[in-house]
Amino acid sequence: MPPPSSFLTHLECSVHGDRYDPAEAHNLSKAGKPLLACYDLDGVRGNFTKSALKERDATLWRYRELLPVRAGRDIVSLGEIMTPLIATPALRGGGGEVFIKDESRLPTGSFKARGLCMAVSMARACGVRRIAMPTNGNAGAALAAYAARAGIESFIFCPQDTPQINIREIAASGGKVWLVNGLINDCGRIVGEGREAMGWFDCSTLKEPYRIEGKKTMGLELAEQFGWTLPDVILYPTGGGTGLIGMWKAFHELQKIGWIDCKLPRMVAVQAAGCAPIVKAFEDNAEHAETWRDARTVAAGIRVPAAIGDFLILRAVRESNGFAIAVDDGAIIHAREEIAHKEGLLACPEGAATYAAYRKALEDGRIEPRESAVMFNCAAGAKYELPPVTRSVTLGEVDYRKLR
Repeated sequence: MPPPSSFLTHLECSVHGDRYDPAEAHNLSKAGKPLLACYDLDGVRGNFTKSALKERDATLWRYRELLPVRAGRDIVSLGEIMTPLIATPALRGGGGEVFIKDESRLPTGSFKARGLCMAVSMARACGVRRIAMPTNGNAGAALAAYAARAGIESFIFCPQDTPQINIREIAASGGKVWLVNGLINDCGRIVGEGREAMGWFDCSTLKEPYRIEGKKTMGLELAEQFGWTLPDVILYPTGGGTGLIGMWKAFHELQKIGWIDCKLPRMVAVQAAGCAPIVKAFEDNAEHAETWRDARTVAAGIRVPAAIGDFLILRAVRESNGFAIAVDDGAIIHAREEIAHKEGLLACPEGAATYAAYRKALEDGRIEPRESAVMFNCAAGAKYELPPVTRSVTLGEVDYRKLR
């Protein structure tokens, strides 16, 4: 892999703008707010061209000038390919094209690989030897895998009802995993309170600055795949919201280096009706979201009762003239079946939620039939429980007429 040529300059508090040195490991700013990575975008403009991409491998590292890793020796990679953008004409609600960005093709089978490869790479660059995080499943699997690759010890805490396949995947990759009788915010509390006693680095969503930078590559890829234009609408399954925030950041960086001059997409935060703090805050015109009580949904990956970056999610949604929308579990399950039956793609529940939201928004007029839309399938559907199959035949007694 070629050495990076990052134009990273500093980290900046997302509220107050005070600066931090990226050569040191940081969590939140002094004000307790997420830190954002900043780049010399004039330098990027003068040293990075679209034509240069033609000579580079089709991985997220092709955008290295806009990524934070400064030394090639610090890259921790498991082969993060550019994921396919799949046209899904059978799902269209009108004349506008509809696509699924299939993130299940990434290492560990989910888009969490984007953020965690970047976070672990920067942790290694800063000398971190022990790392911890709360997870609903896929992020923990990605952290365990990348930490193992980097030679970093990982400690991972999951709600008790986290899918067993995720828990076993974490353990199989060498992660030290514990089940907690609570939700992901309770797991996060354990990580935060144990930092001094255990000496680990807290890799919770938005409590470190670089998972956003990995996730923003979704936006960079989309722009390239659309020929340096963008769709009208992006529907994103939103728990902690790192990807939505990251893509919005990516689009603005592409504007500033002169690579796109099109209208930016309307960003849609998709949540489950059983855990929709961002939707409530959006509808209440609030800057911050209240903690959601008794959070429940089949889409475990977006069951996040409180997001530390709530104001950044809401800012991106509002700046883009987008919206936040909740769909119930029945609609999610139905959407998953419809995607599989019509397009042959087995979506995870969180990915299916974006299609359920697309259909709902078409019906209520928030998305127009003529608009193009991208939905994110964020993980491999086979990692989740599927409906049982009970039909059988007996050898020698097959009545073929009943098979229809």
